[in-house]
Amino acid sequence: MHALRRVLRGSTRSSVTPLVLRPPSIASCSRAFSTDYDTIKQKPKASTPLRRTAAASLPIRSNPTPTRSSIRPVLTFATAERYLPTRLRTRLTLDSQKLHDAWWIPRWGQDGEIFVFGNGSFVCWGLSDDEARQFAKDILAPCEVGSLQDPETEELEFVSDPNEKTRIQGDLIILGHVAQLQDPSNAASFSPSDPSLNMATLLARYAYSQALSRSTALSVLEESLEAYLLSVAQLPHSLEKTGQPGLGRQALIKKLGVLMKFRQGLNLNRENFSDTPDLYWTEPELESFFKSMTAALEVKARTHAVNEKITYATEVQSTLRQLLTESSSHRMELVIIALIAVEVIIALIRDGPELYRMVFGLPKEKEHNGVTSH
Repeated sequence: MHALRRVLRGSTRSSVTPLVLRPPSIASCSRAFSTDYDTIKQKPKASTPLRRTAAASLPIRSNPTPTRSSIRPVLTFATAERYLPTRLRTRLTLDSQKLHDAWWIPRWGQDGEIFVFGNGSFVCWGLSDDEARQFAKDILAPCEVGSLQDPETEELEFVSDPNEKTRIQGDLIILGHVAQLQDPSNAASFSPSDPSLNMATLLARYAYSQALSRSTALSVLEESLEAYLLSVAQLPHSLEKTGQPGLGRQALIKKLGVLMKFRQGLNLNRENFSDTPDLYWTEPELESFFKSMTAALEVKARTHAVNEKITYATEVQSTLRQLLTESSSHRMELVIIALIAVEVIIALIRDGPELYRMVFGLPKEKEHNGVTSH
């Protein structure tokens, strides 16, 4: 899934043009079109609730208050199938700590923090795109298993305001006041000396980050499945037109291997994209943060779509397996026929004369014992 681009804000200026009898020149029309295009910036296509409800964040964006911070980015990257935890721990900063299902780096860069999840994704709060990519290159690259050629990304923004309630509004995360934890043991194991962001909203940021991480990991599966389905898209057409798969035996086996590897990665992944993590069973407010982000990113609907595509891919796999079986059976039949033919030829060569005399009733040849004299 491509990055959730920032909502481009701008006002459309309208003007009344007096009626002119003389038609404008082509050059003036071109200049007017260019000016209007530069003034009116198009919004990205609405494909998720975050984009469709982006206007809901305009009251916060357009009305700054003394207690409200500047708007900063939240970037999520999926760079691999998973990270090696033992190798990852040795490469993180000394003040990093395990926070439930993630490694939390309380300060990175000037004023940013990072949550690294074992599913091959990480979430950056307050870092630029270049800083996030540099972190992935310097720290995470040696820990990756199944590195992705093109990382999947999500992009949001956040603002801090202690007078507001923590929530997601449109495409903007608002970090405000939060309730006390129901279970104090769910808090961080120790407070770092110099965190980048307010410790009071740490677990709220973690809950939002976990939902973002799941969404980005799901995007990786979506891309892999789309690539596989595209690679076998011509199979039904070829079967309809020629009765043949249009692929050689080795190519068919490779397709089976690709789908088996994909299914293996999906089934062995701890992220099933539907269950609620254990942390939120005792923390209803954190659960609401997690579920609100999950709903905004349409994780449930996308998971259902992936399962439907997996069902279709399984049918394709069954068809490929059947084609391989029929091809092997046909080849085995040809081999058996060839062996029978060879056996018949050998029998004719060995017993041909005798069979000929039996069929036509000819007398048997007399056997003579010759004696050689010297």
